Amino acid sequence: MNDINIVNRELTSEEIEHVNSGFDYLSLEEGIELESTEQISFVALNEDRLVGCSSGLAHKNGEKYSGWFYLTDLFVEKEFRNQGIGSALLKELEEKTRTAGVQKIWLWTSGPSTLRFYNRHGYTQFAEMENWYSDGSSRIGLRKTITEHNTGEC
Repeated sequence: MNDINIVNRELTSEEIEHVNSGFDYLSLEEGIELESTEQISFVALNEDRLVGCSSGLAHKNGEKYSGWFYLTDLFVEKEFRNQGIGSALLKELEEKTRTAGVQKIWLWTSGPSTLRFYNRHGYTQFAEMENWYSDGSSRIGLRKTITEHNTGEC
C-alpha cells in the first residue's frame, strides 16, 4: 500500500464505467447473470396537465425479472389528492409489474399519512431508519407481495 494514494474526489465517467465493468465481471465469475433495470411508469393527466405519477425500477437478471420492483415515485398534486388517483396509479403499477413476472414491490416512505395509505394497500414495514430526516422523523421501508393470490402479507 506504500504506492497507493487515497484521494477525496469525484469519479470520472471513465472510472465509473471501469468500476461497473468490474462489478459485472465479479457477478459473472460467481455465476450470476448481469443485472439491468427497466423503468415502468404511469401518469395521471387532467387534460394535458400532469397531476400524478407512479414509477419505479424492475430489476432483471439476464432476461428474467429478479422478482422485486423498487417503487421510486408515487405522487399526486395536492388539489387532486383523496380522489382515488394515488390508489389507481398504484394499482396499475402493481398489475403491470405482476403480469411481467415481478412478485414483490418495495419502497421507502415517511410520514403518518403515507404510511396509512400504503398499509391500506397491503404494504408492511420491513425497515426503519430513525432520525433520517431533519425533523427527526424516520425513513420507513415497506414491501408487498403482489402474486396472483395476494393476501397483503410478505
